[in-house]
Amino acid sequence: MQYKIYLLFLAFFALSSSCFGQAEEARLGEARTGLWLGLYTKLRLGEKIYYYAETHYRRQNSQENRLDFAGSMGKIYNRHGINFLVNKNFEVTAGPVLVLNFPQDPTNPQYERMVPEYRIWHQYLLIQPQMGRVKFYHQFRFEHRFRRSLEVALPEYNYTTRYRYKIYAYIPINKPYLAEKTFYFSPSVEIFMHSGETVVANPMEDFRIYPVLGYIINKNFMCSAGYTWTLGQARTGYEYNQAHLIRLNLYVNFDLRSPQKAVPKIHMRD
Repeated sequence: MQYKIYLLFLAFFALSSSCFGQAEEARLGEARTGLWLGLYTKLRLGEKIYYYAETHYRRQNSQENRLDFAGSMGKIYNRHGINFLVNKNFEVTAGPVLVLNFPQDPTNPQYERMVPEYRIWHQYLLIQPQMGRVKFYHQFRFEHRFRRSLEVALPEYNYTTRYRYKIYAYIPINKPYLAEKTFYFSPSVEIFMHSGETVVANPMEDFRIYPVLGYIINKNFMCSAGYTWTLGQARTGYEYNQAHLIRLNLYVNFDLRSPQKAVPKIHMRD
């Protein structure tokens, strides 16, 4: 299955190159760095209903040093949603998002000190039946975004839609299955496309490769640490931005139903 998806990506990029080809030769910009901290919360409210939340604190490198990872404030994400468990292999989630964007140089008067961004998102998660020790997930996420530039001279908000597909897996390391006190490896690949009036030559917003090492502490808590490499088109279409990110995450999972109905499960989601 993973080989078919890999071939699909190759075919897609080949088609994109022919459809959105540029006269200019492709250029890869200098790599940025960042430190992303994430808190993922999932609370079970009923037999098939969950409350889902993500809080992300993201630092970026300073203008003076591309390798300092956390020299400047980047973004704060607050993502919330109601998650509906259709069956053991299919979940649907929808809700609002508030993103706070910060300039790399907060002392520059040409930029706002902070600009909010508003989104509505919905997501569809397909879970493959387990194959040996490996379990694959296919995540389709759609984000309807109202955003503006950080520049003071550009105060207008614009609407764009972002389309995301991620394939990822969980592989236990020190046990044959995922359980308490288990180390695991979770590789993932995700592509981001977007559209809107302001999107002309750069339909591919981002492409991420994200390997993770994690540990299941107990039925309520997990933690992970990983590295992400990102690649995305700039507005010109022929210039590409890249970044190297360190990511640290904590996952919290509680069943809020009555003790008689609560059946603890390991929360596997990113």
